[in-house]
Amino acid sequence: MSQSPAEDPGQPAARAASSLRFNLSALAVREGSVTLFFILLTALAGLLAFLQLGRAEDPAFTVRVLVVSALWPGASAQQMQDLVADPLEKRLGEVEYFYKLETTLRPGRLDILMEFQDYTPSERIPGLFYEVRKRMLDEVGKMPAGVRGPFVNDDFSDVYFALYALSAPDLPGRLLVREAEGIRDRLARVPGVQKARVLGERPQRVFVELDNARLANLGLTPAVIRDALDAQNRLLPAGRMETAGPRLYPRLDNELDGLDQIRQVPVRVGDHLLALGEIAEVQRGYEDPPDYLIRTGGTESVLLGVVMGRGENGLILGERLAAFEKTLGEELPLGFHFTRITNQADAIARAVNLFQIKFMVAVAVVMLVSFLALGWRAGLVVGIAIPLTLGLTFLLMGMRGINLDRVTLGALIIALGLLVDDAIISIEMMLVKMEEGWDRLRAAAHAWTVTAAPMLSGTLVTVIGFVPIGFARSGVGEYAGNIFWVLAFALLVSWLVAVTFTPYLGARLLAVPKAATGHPASAYDSPLYLRLNALIRGCVRHKLWVVAATVGILILSILGLATTVEKQFFPSSDRPEVLVDISLQEGSGIRATTAVADRVEAILKEAPGVESLSTYIGAGAPRFFLALNPELPNPAFAKLIIVAHSPADRDRLMERIQSHIDAGDFPEARVRVHKLLYGPPVIWPVVFRVVGPDAQVLRKIAGQVRERVAANPNTLNVHLDWGERAPVVRLKLDPERLRLIGLTPRELAGQLEYELSGLPATEIREDVRNVQLILRGRVDTTGAGMGAGRLADINIKTLDGRSVPLSQAGVLAIDFEDPVLKRYNREPVLAVQADVTDAQPPDVTQAIWADLQDLIATLPPGYRIDIGGSVEQSGKADASIQKVQPIMLGLILIVLMLQMRSFSGTLMVIATAPLGIIGATLALLIADRPFGFVALLGLIGLAGILMRNTLILAKQIEDNLHQGMEAASAVIDATVRRSRPVVLTAAAAVFAFIPLTTDTFWGPLAFVLIGGIIVGTAVTLLFLPALYALWFRVNLAKGD
Repeated sequence: MSQSPAEDPGQPAARAASSLRFNLSALAVREGSVTLFFILLTALAGLLAFLQLGRAEDPAFTVRVLVVSALWPGASAQQMQDLVADPLEKRLGEVEYFYKLETTLRPGRLDILMEFQDYTPSERIPGLFYEVRKRMLDEVGKMPAGVRGPFVNDDFSDVYFALYALSAPDLPGRLLVREAEGIRDRLARVPGVQKARVLGERPQRVFVELDNARLANLGLTPAVIRDALDAQNRLLPAGRMETAGPRLYPRLDNELDGLDQIRQVPVRVGDHLLALGEIAEVQRGYEDPPDYLIRTGGTESVLLGVVMGRGENGLILGERLAAFEKTLGEELPLGFHFTRITNQADAIARAVNLFQIKFMVAVAVVMLVSFLALGWRAGLVVGIAIPLTLGLTFLLMGMRGINLDRVTLGALIIALGLLVDDAIISIEMMLVKMEEGWDRLRAAAHAWTVTAAPMLSGTLVTVIGFVPIGFARSGVGEYAGNIFWVLAFALLVSWLVAVTFTPYLGARLLAVPKAATGHPASAYDSPLYLRLNALIRGCVRHKLWVVAATVGILILSILGLATTVEKQFFPSSDRPEVLVDISLQEGSGIRATTAVADRVEAILKEAPGVESLSTYIGAGAPRFFLALNPELPNPAFAKLIIVAHSPADRDRLMERIQSHIDAGDFPEARVRVHKLLYGPPVIWPVVFRVVGPDAQVLRKIAGQVRERVAANPNTLNVHLDWGERAPVVRLKLDPERLRLIGLTPRELAGQLEYELSGLPATEIREDVRNVQLILRGRVDTTGAGMGAGRLADINIKTLDGRSVPLSQAGVLAIDFEDPVLKRYNREPVLAVQADVTDAQPPDVTQAIWADLQDLIATLPPGYRIDIGGSVEQSGKADASIQKVQPIMLGLILIVLMLQMRSFSGTLMVIATAPLGIIGATLALLIADRPFGFVALLGLIGLAGILMRNTLILAKQIEDNLHQGMEAASAVIDATVRRSRPVVLTAAAAVFAFIPLTTDTFWGPLAFVLIGGIIVGTAVTLLFLPALYALWFRVNLAKGD
């Protein structure tokens, strides 16, 4: 037992003197002025660091994705695959850190989404993007004639901090864009803005519309007009002159920079010259049909996107942008509308305010627990230790460049529940010794001697438990890795505060207990402690049954976690956006897509709770949220982004749209309504990829897979991502007929292009733009009533000037071809995709996968089925964590061995690590929460917390044995003495985590920690004594 204060007065003084030499706690108390100075300095530095930390919605994250595109007007999807995609994919696959290529091929267009490995160092990404651009530039000269590109878009990975819409219904689009460019330049000069871009500009055109009958009378062809325009607009060198002074360059002022100049272009007709305006109508216009349209509130607009600089404070940038928005609103001419669509500053402000509220609640609860259990003086010491610990944590975060964001704010609240442990343990030990009659200095010195080493070891074990998160080489590791650093900073600093500032504050604030009797055991003679002593004694007596029952419950909990608890990857976001995806049959035109989007907009315009509505037709929305992956260009696709006033309004809007979908209001389209998700981008939660060489076989297999997926009661919107064939008019040319009418296939294609969509003639240079000049006939090219018969009647010009119908050149027939082809890492792929209802994607995917096994067994050679979606992403995350777990285990073993100095003691501590699963499973089942990646983080941290408690208890038992206590008494006495700090730290942690339970992102983790800590308290007080007694064969003396 501990030495009684009734011993010889000289002995404790001598022991205290010797312990002061290397006793940091005693040194902090003795050098009170220095300690107080560092306390004040820490408070000031922490406050300044908190104010200077960057604020962001999500952690700094590198999106390792770019897009390579190429255009080849007139080519089919199959030709794009064979002649363009294949050589480009080969070159891209040679780049270092290459992970995957997702290739989409449409008539005349190729898009390759290239993704690098998750573990690619962030600092290497710009160099790798440059290497891709260089390789693609090398391929330009090797492409077939007529191919434009390849082009590399590495802005695809930008996450826009804010998006603004600029509209002016009565203003021509080209003037609207010029105004937007001026605003963009001003936005780029706002401090904290990395870049600003204009998005959604509709390309300008100048149309020269020709009357075909008039041309025929004059004996002209479109080719003659094109040559005349090109001759007047060609920028050519005119030589140079050497003089005695400067060198002179003659400049020909022949550029066509206005409609009047175009109308004055001379066209030779026989021996006469006519102005182009006499035989044609010249007018401005825009790309028709458009490739991409953006509308806000139903009005065609252009967007201005703002990208925040790395490490900037999002709240401050939001204030600057708000001031800019206000100033601009006062300066814009009448008729212009500058509207904010999305702004991360709102989400950051909500997150920071929520954190501050939850933080203050957690601090108040922790202090209240300390007040009630230890008295107001001890509670005040613990309350002061909390902001000091967080202050130093903020300082270290600032030094490492860590922002306050969704991940770090949650990690700080988690740390709050853990960092009070050391302060409570330290101050509780001082209280115990002071209750035994020791003075403050000696009690502080004893706290260092007894608790400093095991507290440090326990803290290191807890920190090491999060090593797999901090060093996982994956996108999820980069996203959530700061959890490790924040917790490591907070817990290590909490130990430092507990052995320096806390003893000093305790020596200054704690009063000597009036009830001090001088007998060490008197503090544990209360009825509560005596009942606890009897309970622990019973556990030690029946140690085999206690251990066996605990192991049995653990096995049942593991089975329950694996089977009964629902699984997920990342939870849904609490942001107020509603996303509506509109997909028509592949091959549909953009006008048909626009018509469906109009009807969806009409439903939403009058709906309450809508803050803003933006529509994107022909491609997806810009990436305004980290987990949003913009859809690639597709005329059969549209996306609507509705920003609601609140999450409740968001849910009501989703129900409103879904009711129209269920009523069949959009039979020609697949309309999907959903909300944003946290974590890496996952477009469809359930995905099965069918991979193989032949498209027809892929369709057959994918159809069977779709039937199995649709049969699951928890799936909806089950579909193939492509597979429909679209009609095409095929002209089977007769070489003999072509020879008789004197036309080549190239000349025939040129005439058809002129008649149907317009023939590019030249480019006009306006400001910083090149505007295409298009020749086209005055015919209806809207597609209304256009069919093979109408096409056959189109007149074409023969070599001798005659007009003959197109049917004279060959046979027209309706055929079918693939409007889109897709490849995955150079292999044809057809994906089956689905949404999930009333279940979690991993559970549904695994159930379907089990049902597919018989089909997989009968697949032809060369074909396979892969799992995609959220299960694939979570698998990558889990694999990256598992690779680091052996390192974590090795580090934990090193710390435990250095502390325990025995194999048996180390193994006993390790054996308690999985027991947190009992409480975690129970809490998730009671709260009806799924187990996902975020909950996994809590389970890992829980293992460290349990090992920490075991370590400190084992050290207390060891100290009792060294003092000469009998083994059974040492175990029981140590457990009783540890009961108050164990219960206090558990209560403080549980109450600190309660505010997190309502958070959509951190809620599952909070429940895991709450359940695990509650059960862990019982494990520490009841199971550990039984395990220790069983492990070391400790038996109670007869009669006990």
